[in-house]
Amino acid sequence: MLERLYVKNLALIDETEVVFGRGLNILTGETGAGKSIIIGSISLALGAKADSDMIRSGAEYALVELVFTLDRPGQAEAVRGLELPVEDGRIILQRRIMPGRSVCKVCGESVTNRQVRQLAEILIDIHGQHEHQSLLQAGRQLEILDAYAGGELAARKDALAKLYERYRLTMEELRTGEADEETRRRESALAEFECDEINRAGLTPGEDEELEQTYRKLLSSQRIREALGTAHALCGYDEGGAGGALGRALKEIRTVTSCDDALLELEKQLLDIDGLLNDYNRAAADYLSELEFDGALFEETEQRLNLINHLKSKYGGSVEAILAYRDRAQALLDKYRDYDAYRAKLEQRAHTLEEEVLAACAGLSKMRAGSAETLARQMREALTDLNFQDVQFQIQVTPSREQIGANGYDRVTFLLSTNAGEQMKELSQVASGGELSRIMLALKTVLADKDEIETLIFDEIDAGISGRTAWKVSEKMGILGREHQLICITHLPQIAAMADTHFCIEKRVENERTVTDIRRLDEEGSIGELARMLGGASITENVRNNAVEMKDLARKTKQY
Repeated sequence: MLERLYVKNLALIDETEVVFGRGLNILTGETGAGKSIIIGSISLALGAKADSDMIRSGAEYALVELVFTLDRPGQAEAVRGLELPVEDGRIILQRRIMPGRSVCKVCGESVTNRQVRQLAEILIDIHGQHEHQSLLQAGRQLEILDAYAGGELAARKDALAKLYERYRLTMEELRTGEADEETRRRESALAEFECDEINRAGLTPGEDEELEQTYRKLLSSQRIREALGTAHALCGYDEGGAGGALGRALKEIRTVTSCDDALLELEKQLLDIDGLLNDYNRAAADYLSELEFDGALFEETEQRLNLINHLKSKYGGSVEAILAYRDRAQALLDKYRDYDAYRAKLEQRAHTLEEEVLAACAGLSKMRAGSAETLARQMREALTDLNFQDVQFQIQVTPSREQIGANGYDRVTFLLSTNAGEQMKELSQVASGGELSRIMLALKTVLADKDEIETLIFDEIDAGISGRTAWKVSEKMGILGREHQLICITHLPQIAAMADTHFCIEKRVENERTVTDIRRLDEEGSIGELARMLGGASITENVRNNAVEMKDLARKTKQY
């Protein structure tokens, strides 16, 4: 759940902190008080586009910080999958907005906007007018049905996606593999020449690296002889060499080891050095004895390298790449030598894969149809609870072989009728903005048990509704708040009365500057805010009593 929001220097907010509670968190306030800034700040922290104009006038930066607790096992597992840090079961998400750039951090570790958006999908779900409108899209309706169907359908979709990719690649090969006789003759001649040229070279993987090492050694043999010879002389046992000096040092120290046992350890260290120096001198002498310039070998190595480099310039940057090119050319030759058999085999494979894809699509479609009936029934019940009278709701699953894809071949359409005797039509033809918001709320209620996301934000859930319908929406949000944390901006007292935690957002002038504040209301404060929403400019005793009655009714409703 979203435990805490901290905002500094953002728009009209100087500095504020909000500690959210479980269940239904309601935000109310006068129009223009800055309610949208609070929800906007959460969106900013979750990766929404930031503009330097959002920074409060006179400030160098704006800061938004969210603290989430991972209460659900699925969430913690999903966050671990993103390899993001977690502190004591908490996620601290911070975004600092500066002119021209912004910095996002998770538990103090810098992250990309993409990582933040991935994290947001796990932690929170924000619903505003845009999200309500997404219900009108057939693709979104398919996603909702699939989410309701659950894990078994998801597993089948994954299997279908892999199968469809094989089918797609085979069909692509069929399309691109078509060639007339002249093209086949020309490409075959070129492929045969290339295969012969590479085969004549008799390449061995890794050969070029060994040749280059030999070539460098031969090319530098004289310089190696001079340098190693000098090093060998300096470390030798002749006059002036390190070995001779070490021998004299040993002779001297042995004259005094009887005076102090501690000197025996120093003598041992010199003996170890003498042994290492002997080993080095023998190895250097052996290398020098074997080092000689072989002109014939140098010429042979150079010619071989020239051949390999020539082939690299034509076929690839390494011997392995050249051989891979040869294999592709040989495959093309094999294909064109028996082109009819190749096409027949490819067409048979495409046909087999198509049948497998169609069978998988049919199985997926059958599962969707079964889930659609159950979801539609639950949606009718939920919509009736939300004061849709004589509502009819149906989910139509329409298969079509012409639209086969990685998700199957179904088109999913939500059909709705809100008046008795009217024919059901697509949502886009019959649903108003207020109805869409209620349909979205009904969906969230039905999907609550399947949704791992704990925190839901509803902005403008009350658009286009009032009276009894508003109270029905309030009841439904109270139910949804039993399993989820809800944060909701509302202008309606019926919804505000259902709050488990009530916040009031106010705008005031301080030091000749406008400031937006948010404060948590106690029981009396909540009743006062409800009275303001009910009574407007004049709050009479009757209005206040009405607010108390509304609060009591909400409390009793939540107990059922």
